[in-house]
Amino acid sequence: MRADDERPDPTELLDRVKAEQAREGRGALKIFFGAAPGVGKTYSMLESAHRLRAEGIDVVVGCIETHGRKETEALVGDLPMLPRKVIEHRGAKLHELDLEGALAKHPGVLLVDELAHTNAPGSVHKKRWQDVMDLLDAGIDVHTTLNVQHVESLNDVVREVTGIRVRETVPDAVIERADDIELVDLPPDELLQRLGEGKVYVAEQAERAKERFFRRGNLLALRELALRRTAQRVDADVQAYRRDHAIDATWAAGERILVCVGPAPASAGLVRAARRMAGGLRAPWIAVSVESPSSGGLPADAQRRLDGHLALAESLGAEVARLAGDSVAVSLLSFAKKRNVTRIIVGKPTHSRLRDILRGSLVDTIVRGSGSIDVLVTSGSDDVGERSDEARTLAPATPMTGYWAALAAVAIATTASALVQRYLDLADLVMLYLLAIVGVAVRWGRGPSIATAALSVLAVDFFFVPPFYTLAVSDTRHFLTFAMMFLVGIFISGLMLRIRRQERASRLREERTASLYALARDLGSQRSEDALVEVAARQVESMFDAKVALLVSDPETGRLSETVRAGGEHLAGQELTVARWVFEHGKPAGLGTDTLAGAQVYAAPVPVSTGQVGALVLRPRMGHGPLDAEQRTLLEALLRQTGLAVERGRLAEEARAAAVRAKTEELRSSLLSAVSHDLRTPLAGITGAATTLLDPISQLDPLQREEMLTTICEEAERLERLVGNLLDMTRVDSGGLQIKREWVPVEEMVGSALTRLEKKLAGRPISTRLDEDLPLVSVDPVLFEQVFINLLENAAKHTPPKCALEIRAERSPDGVVIEVRDDGPGLPKGIEERIFEKFFRGPGARAHGVGLGLAICKGIVDAHGGTITAHNRPEGGATFRIRLPSEGEAPTVPEEPPGSSREMKP
Repeated sequence: MRADDERPDPTELLDRVKAEQAREGRGALKIFFGAAPGVGKTYSMLESAHRLRAEGIDVVVGCIETHGRKETEALVGDLPMLPRKVIEHRGAKLHELDLEGALAKHPGVLLVDELAHTNAPGSVHKKRWQDVMDLLDAGIDVHTTLNVQHVESLNDVVREVTGIRVRETVPDAVIERADDIELVDLPPDELLQRLGEGKVYVAEQAERAKERFFRRGNLLALRELALRRTAQRVDADVQAYRRDHAIDATWAAGERILVCVGPAPASAGLVRAARRMAGGLRAPWIAVSVESPSSGGLPADAQRRLDGHLALAESLGAEVARLAGDSVAVSLLSFAKKRNVTRIIVGKPTHSRLRDILRGSLVDTIVRGSGSIDVLVTSGSDDVGERSDEARTLAPATPMTGYWAALAAVAIATTASALVQRYLDLADLVMLYLLAIVGVAVRWGRGPSIATAALSVLAVDFFFVPPFYTLAVSDTRHFLTFAMMFLVGIFISGLMLRIRRQERASRLREERTASLYALARDLGSQRSEDALVEVAARQVESMFDAKVALLVSDPETGRLSETVRAGGEHLAGQELTVARWVFEHGKPAGLGTDTLAGAQVYAAPVPVSTGQVGALVLRPRMGHGPLDAEQRTLLEALLRQTGLAVERGRLAEEARAAAVRAKTEELRSSLLSAVSHDLRTPLAGITGAATTLLDPISQLDPLQREEMLTTICEEAERLERLVGNLLDMTRVDSGGLQIKREWVPVEEMVGSALTRLEKKLAGRPISTRLDEDLPLVSVDPVLFEQVFINLLENAAKHTPPKCALEIRAERSPDGVVIEVRDDGPGLPKGIEERIFEKFFRGPGARAHGVGLGLAICKGIVDAHGGTITAHNRPEGGATFRIRLPSEGEAPTVPEEPPGSSREMKP
């Protein structure tokens, strides 16, 4: 959109609608902001809470840190309080905000003190501000407190002022999301007095704080930071209000300066003058340049000079803006009113008054349209010798070829007119000359087109207006014809020239948009970091016709790697120095810049949200100069997209690693919990029985002694099974499970498993039903026997003592299906998929166990290429089904003698 377009910006409207939608259903955040502890933030928050409660609003205290201050404790009064969550950590009980309880209670306003607080290990979130974000997303209004030293962007400034690195910080995005910020201010002398009276910390802590943090100079600096940060927020609120209510009038609530910057050498003086004025007024300032498509592009030297002026302004602390519009004055005024500018600085005109008469005066237009904005006109630079360059920088020189083309076009039009003169009127002949003017304007620009118009008037008068072959005019009516011909020719040439330049600008924007889209598309289709940086380097090489080297930082150390990750350019010592400087400082350097300008390469950082993730080094090919401002802007956009893609990939990798660590920690905790209990139980039984046997005082009869020995044996067997399961699971997880396949009948493995479990299954009805034509299966008989043992043991543990068990096996089209059934209560709802996970035990499980038996079964069956599933039977009970695929042609099994049966009922 042009800067002088009065229509609303669709992007701004869309952003406003999105912001309003985001606010709907979200709680409001109010921050009581102060310069240091003890200024009264918590006290002010509690006073506000009592006022809100008096208005009938549901206010609940989530957590208040009184630090032993009696006034604060007394002010809590009868405010309802949410019970704090108690977390035990290293033998100490820590009291934290109960996030789950707050979400369940859902009060109207919740008081949460100390927004930057770090939660105790074991909390839902690491930081309290993350808890607050969850509360706001749930629609709960939150009132909280914050000191200026905890603002993330001011952390380094606070460290320089106080010499103390503050570890607990809050991201600026959280503060910017606040709906209201109330500054709680207290002069440093009063705060020091409160500190000495013990109203901030207890006596011992107060002395230490006074020696280190609470120095008067520190408090003055922190107070200034707090006031400035609050003023920035107020200014942002004012700008948002003006934008939402479409207010164009300037509100001089605070000074804001705008300086107009152009390619003229005097603009450097204007920039410095604006900096001096902004420093004296302690006001923000903006350096603005306007590119008018109708004026044509600037020559290379003028463009470099303009870029230098804007770079100077940026280095002096200005905000830099590049605008585009048909009218420079209208664009500047529109931007100034939108940004609530109070003063505009422009340079004195150095051209002739005739130019102002013909083309209009920029200064006069700005003054007349400024309204309540003050306009200051200054000379900028006193170097008269440089002013003569301004005229040469405003428009590019036209080659003589264009004027020769103008002469040729008029000659062609004259020849054509002479050939058809007898058939056409004078007005028709004029159209031929207008066609020549348009053609020259399209191809060669304004100067040749004006020359064509002048020559056309002379040619028509000389050849086709009586008296012929003279410049005399007998009929004064022809003067109007000549004047209109000349003016229409100039108008058409200007219009065509403007259309051509707008077309060029549109084509450049289209190419830029297409390049950014192509890069985004290619980056989105890649997953690995190497592929991402290779795509980015290839895109930059093709767009800028240059050799490229892309270096990326090491994710572990954060340092820039000196190994080129993408691009074919080899970097020598000087180029690596430029890349390292760019990575460390986050600014471009090298060719065409003021930093390390002697280098033959141009380097730019690859930015991410937390700094830089790499550096790109670009070496222009032979015959190509440094990048211009437009190219640098495009390169910056490409690198920003690249940085976001790399950062997204690294964050995804960190998330995957964090998920693995969390899963590992969960398994470790489950293992330690289960093993510590289940190993302790048999060991306690063995120890107790053995101690009793060894006690010389105890008088045991033979039957009791036999019971003790039996207990030792049974508990030792139980301990052996637990350790065996752990070892088997380790083999399954590590891939060390070696399968020795043999062709064996299913009934042989079933019979062996039943024999080993004879004592455990005693008293249970057990039946086996195997098909007559059941083939041999190719399995490891030892491992698969363990599958049957684990399934039967699992059924015995989780079913009543008299519950029946059944084993079935039948042939299937692709192998064998084996089922182990029981008539017990069945599987709890929803655990069919999780029942084969390691250390998983169903809810309400009564039996002891680590929870590895079924996981081992799944590992063994998977290793054989089969599947195992579990589900409940319609008539009651559970079924575990194993599907084994066929493994080729089984050997022939001799027929059984008559009278034998494959049905067994032990």
